[in-house]
Amino acid sequence: MHGVRVELLIRQAESIGIPLYQIRLPEMPDMETYDNTMRRHLEFFKEEGITHSIFGDIFLEDLKQYRDERLAEVGITGIYPLWKRDTRELISEFFSLGFRTVIACTQEHLGPMAGQELSPELIETFPPGVDVCGENGEFHTFAYKGPIFKNEIKYGLGEKVFKTYTAPKTNSNSDDSIGDNNLSGFWYQDLISV
Repeated sequence: MHGVRVELLIRQAESIGIPLYQIRLPEMPDMETYDNTMRRHLEFFKEEGITHSIFGDIFLEDLKQYRDERLAEVGITGIYPLWKRDTRELISEFFSLGFRTVIACTQEHLGPMAGQELSPELIETFPPGVDVCGENGEFHTFAYKGPIFKNEIKYGLGEKVFKTYTAPKTNSNSDDSIGDNNLSGFWYQDLISV
């Protein structure tokens, strides 16, 4: 969903000093394909001796329940160290620790913010209802600097593009549930490795 180039993801993992394991999915997988792919990889992790998986979720109950149910299928336990933390406190701590991040993707109504660095000043310009950590999917970021990075990850700004996706059907018995009202739009800022 972030739309960040794989090259930057690799540089990020190398700078942090952790192994990177990539799971490839089709561009627009249905839930069955997604679930089956993830289950296959989770089974591999379990065979390798992995017993826990850590997530950065903060307050989306349905997403946490979904993750826990999928993990339980293979005998892995989810850990949520940020769960139920106040997002304003979290983002303040994030900045005070010296982390820096750039907005890579936004929902349509936040389009002009794609490509900007997240900062306390930018947060103050958010429309009402936008979570400061983007926990409701309002925006996604790419962290490039902070105490866990050996080196800052240099990036440049490429093209900004708008993409529209069809939202899932609300009524599986009717084709009428698909239409212009069920389209979701996102702005993507291409981040280029420098």
